[in-house]
Amino acid sequence: MSLAKATRPVSIARHEGAGPPEVRDDVIAVEEPLEIRVGGQSVAVVMRTPGHDRELTAGFLVTEGIVRRREEVLDLIYCRNDGGRPEENILDVVLAPGAAVDLARLTRHVFTSSSCGICSKATIAAVQAQFPPIPTPLVLPPAVLAALPGQLRAAQAAFALTGGLHASALFDAAGVLQVVREDVGRHNALDKVVGHAFFAERLPLAGTVLLVSGRVSFEIMQKALAAGIPGVAALSAPTSAAVEFAQASGQLLVGFLRGERMNVYAGTLAG
Repeated sequence: MSLAKATRPVSIARHEGAGPPEVRDDVIAVEEPLEIRVGGQSVAVVMRTPGHDRELTAGFLVTEGIVRRREEVLDLIYCRNDGGRPEENILDVVLAPGAAVDLARLTRHVFTSSSCGICSKATIAAVQAQFPPIPTPLVLPPAVLAALPGQLRAAQAAFALTGGLHASALFDAAGVLQVVREDVGRHNALDKVVGHAFFAERLPLAGTVLLVSGRVSFEIMQKALAAGIPGVAALSAPTSAAVEFAQASGQLLVGFLRGERMNVYAGTLAG
């Protein structure tokens, strides 16, 4: 991610105690809309941090069940304005000849905020009918999970500057970092990880564990299942729907991962 696009300098007035404020320079995370089009048809608007837009778009379409295979997508291109310059907030997915997609899966024109994701989803049963449960449970030693947060923090360059970005990181079963993506939206960060795997033709992501910087919602688990990720860990808490989803889908779910302390809500750990 380009820090120049993901962050923006600002001037702030810092108040400390009863004295006069001190004017300082600060850095904030950028949040801008991205319109996603498929074959020229607008299907969604997401509020995101610019950077890795192609991965975000591909991951969004994978986790929504619109595309499944890399060969279905010919290219992703930014639309051009009247002056012929690329519109960096409008990205069009060019489908491969003969590719058939069902845009009716998006039951309405979707607006995704950076905080809440795509709301008003179907029931857990309906989602799992589209994305089957994990065939082989992921069983990890606690020591592997305990080492993940430190690797994530070391890789969060934009967060270190702004303190205003979420992150998703993918690790293999040995705890080796595969990819990290940051965004103002938790769901966007995960979609970028899935999009990275989509372009690398690595889906489904069997034998991997996802670490997210915030809480785990129903949709985080659903998106992980769509990508075939069998394990999800979080620095914060899961919701009740996330726990129920993980238990029904055969996914490992760990919350409050703080060093050697962690809560296992679904699945089991080794030893």
